[in-house]
Amino acid sequence: MRPLLRLLPIPALLIVGAFVLAAVAPSFNAALPALELERVFPALTFERPVLLTHAGDGSGQVYVVEQHGVIHRIDPSAPEGTDVFLDISERVSRQGNEEGLLGLAFDPGFAENGRFYVYYSAASPRRSVLSRFEVETNGGLGDPGSESVLIEVPQPYRNHNGGMIEFGPDGMLYVALGDGGSAGDPRRHGQDLGTLLGTILRIDVTQPEGGAPYAIPGDNPFAGRGDARGEIWAYGLRNAWRFSFDRQTGDLWTGDVGQNALEEVDVVRRGGNYGWNEMEGSRCFRPACDPDAFEAPVAEYGRDMGCSITGGYVYRGQRLPELRGVYLYADFCSGRIWGLRWDGERVTEQAQLARAEFQIPSFGEDEAGEVYVLGFDGGVYGFAGPPGQATQQPAPARTPTPVPLATPASTPVPAAPGTAAPTPLPTPTSTPVGGPTPEPAGGAHMPSMSSGGGVGVIVVVVVLALLVGALVYAGRRSRRRRKR
Repeated sequence: MRPLLRLLPIPALLIVGAFVLAAVAPSFNAALPALELERVFPALTFERPVLLTHAGDGSGQVYVVEQHGVIHRIDPSAPEGTDVFLDISERVSRQGNEEGLLGLAFDPGFAENGRFYVYYSAASPRRSVLSRFEVETNGGLGDPGSESVLIEVPQPYRNHNGGMIEFGPDGMLYVALGDGGSAGDPRRHGQDLGTLLGTILRIDVTQPEGGAPYAIPGDNPFAGRGDARGEIWAYGLRNAWRFSFDRQTGDLWTGDVGQNALEEVDVVRRGGNYGWNEMEGSRCFRPACDPDAFEAPVAEYGRDMGCSITGGYVYRGQRLPELRGVYLYADFCSGRIWGLRWDGERVTEQAQLARAEFQIPSFGEDEAGEVYVLGFDGGVYGFAGPPGQATQQPAPARTPTPVPLATPASTPVPAAPGTAAPTPLPTPTSTPVGGPTPEPAGGAHMPSMSSGGGVGVIVVVVVLALLVGALVYAGRRSRRRRKR
C-alpha cells in the first residue's frame, strides 16, 4: 500500500492543513461585541458600592452594598429612591482601602424564612465576621438586632480580606477569605490547610444541629481530616475578592488578585490548590516551584493591563444574546472590561469589551441574569449593546427555581474563632488593591491567556510535519525525473 503522502498532491495537503488549523485554533475576538456603559440608576449615587445582588424571591428588587456598612434596597418600579435595608456601619471597621462590609447573600429560602448573611471587617481585635441576620416582622427590612455570628477569622493585616459570599446551586454557602494580607503571604497561609485564610469555604447553614452555627458538609474535600480545616473547598488563593456561579453550568468562577506580576481567572474545583504563594498565576513566585502541582488559571494578564482583577459573572441574561456564556471580568485600576468564552478546557474567544473611566470594585447580577458594573464614582452601570440595540434597565424577575440541598451528612461545628490569632509582624509595603492608582502603562491589547490550547499546538505540529514530508517527497521525485 502506498504511503498517504504519495496519494495527496501538495496543494491538497495545504488545503487539508488549512481546514484542520481553522477547526482547532481559538477564535480570538471573533464574535464578542464592543460595548458601552450606561448609568442604570441615574438619580442615585452610592458611597463606595462594592456589591449588587438580589434576594431570589421573585420581587425583582436589587440590593447595593456600601463599603462603610449600609445596604440599600432598590425597587425597579421606583428607581429614583432606595430603602435602607440594613445599617451596621457602627460595627464595621474601615481601616485602609479594603476593610468594610464586603459580602451579602440571601438564604435560598429567604422568601419564607427572611434570613440573609453578611461578611464584614471588625476591629479590636482585627477580624473578618460572617453573620446571619433576619428581616423585621413588619416592613421586611433587615433587623440589626438579629445578628448571629457564625465565623470569626482573625486578620493579621488590613488587606486581603476576601469578602464574597454566595449560595451555590447545591444550597451550601461559599465564602472567600484572603491570605491575611501584607505582601508575599509571609506566613504562607495560602498553602496551609490548617487555617481558613487563603481559601474558599463551603459550609452548611441550613441544617446545623445542637446549637452549632453551621455544619461541615460530608462531601467537602478535607472533611474529617485531622490536619486540615473541613470547611475548606479550595485553597492556594491570594485574595479571591469576587467569585460567582454560572447559573447554567454551576461552575464556580473567581478572579484572584495577584502580587506584582499577574492577575488571574480561575474555575474553582473541589479540593483545588491554586498555587499561592508558590505560584502567581502561571509563574513561579517562589524558587523551584512545581507548576504541575497546582491548578492552572483559565486566563491571566500582566501589569500593562491593570493591577487588581475584579471577578464577574458568566452572562446568562436575555438583553444581549451575543454575550450569553461569556465570562465578564475587569481590572479595578485600569477600568478595562474583558469577556471570554471557555469550553471546559480552553479559552476559545476573548476580547476587551469596554473601558470605564472609573475604578471597578465589583460586578452585580439581578434575578433575571442581567449583569451590572459598579463604580467607585458612586454609579451602577449596565451594558449598552451595538448601535440600535435596546439599552439596559433593571430586568423583571423570573420565578425563582428551588435550590436542591446536598444529600451528604454534615458535621455540626461548635461556635469558635476560625483561626488562632497570629503574632503581629511589621507591615511591609504591599501591592495596593483599593484607592487611587496610577494608570498602568501600555497600549490596549489583549491580556495573556492561559487557555489550555495544547491540542491545537499538537495538531499544528502534525500538519507542519505532513507539509514538510510532502515537500521532501516532491523534491525526491523531481531528482529522480532528472536522473532518468
